Amino acid sequence: MKIDGIILRELHLPLVRPFETSFGATRDRRILLAEIHSEGLTGWGECTAGEHPYFSSESTDTAWQVLLNELGPMLATESPEHGGQCPRIFHKVRGHRMAKAALENAIWDLEAQREGISLSRLLGGVRDTIPCGVSLGIQPSIPELLAVIEKELAAGYQRIKLKCKPGWDVEVFERVRHRWPGITLSCDANSAYRLRDIEHLVSFDAFDLLMIEQPLWHDDFFYHSMLQKRLNTAICLDESIHNRRDALAAIEMESCRIINIKLGRVGGFSEAIAVHNAAQERGIPVWCGGMLESGIGRAHNIALSTLENFSLPGDVSASARYWKEDIIEPEVTVTSQGQIEIPDTPGRGYEVRADLIERLTVRKEAIRAFELVG
Repeated sequence: MKIDGIILRELHLPLVRPFETSFGATRDRRILLAEIHSEGLTGWGECTAGEHPYFSSESTDTAWQVLLNELGPMLATESPEHGGQCPRIFHKVRGHRMAKAALENAIWDLEAQREGISLSRLLGGVRDTIPCGVSLGIQPSIPELLAVIEKELAAGYQRIKLKCKPGWDVEVFERVRHRWPGITLSCDANSAYRLRDIEHLVSFDAFDLLMIEQPLWHDDFFYHSMLQKRLNTAICLDESIHNRRDALAAIEMESCRIINIKLGRVGGFSEAIAVHNAAQERGIPVWCGGMLESGIGRAHNIALSTLENFSLPGDVSASARYWKEDIIEPEVTVTSQGQIEIPDTPGRGYEVRADLIERLTVRKEAIRAFELVG
């Protein structure tokens, strides 16, 4: 496909309510979008990097510079036939996976539109619906958390994930389990614990958790392997898994029994599919994690979650949980059974609200292929 132009945009979107993890609280999102024009079609991608380099080494500002000065020009001078060619195009740039994913995922969107099929079908998806869980940030108090959980369970969500950290864990789990002994419950530490906390982490086994997500260092397999041998509860790795090789290493070392796949963290659909396949071949279930995406990133997560081995409820929840007004239509909704119905229209399945995006844009840069050739 011929690339006619690439437009980068930064939007500012306030969250409906603050979202707090062990990194701190997020109240507003600086959303970075890539808009790619090709032969009368427009593909959209979203960079899921945070405002600060806390979850990963990337941030909104680093991604902007890399997209504008490196990745955008590389892609604009190419004519990729499908998204799977993007890793080759970008191979000179080390890291910056979230920036790469923004462009690669837009190419997959374009390819699905060109082929007249849904993005989920192009990726190899097999599901008409996906089960949804919900991720709940650290709340000001336990009673406030219980009220939020009650609301989300009433909305149909099939799995409750609680962000945790030292001082916000065991008492929280005790209160939640006492109130709802039968719900599917997990926790996410975002690397908040250390080896000195191993006995404390072992005590989490008492709460019948589906998983403990990334309890130790963000770049570690070895100590997670030591910890998993002490735990009955499955460890799920998130930040440690950047590609298929990482997934294979973690599985071989028995560092985890579950893997969270985030599109931005692994660099886009191509590597996400590779991680999915490696885990499936070895009997390790996967699920799709969220990064407070707008509707564009959320639509991509939905399509990815239709692959066969996404057997656990992901963090792909409704637009209204995060935004007063999303930038897609229809907005993402969840049924009373806690499911999202997969769109079957060509491409990502959700229309982009170009007028709203234009109003929310605070900076914009265009790269056109003819400016970069010659």
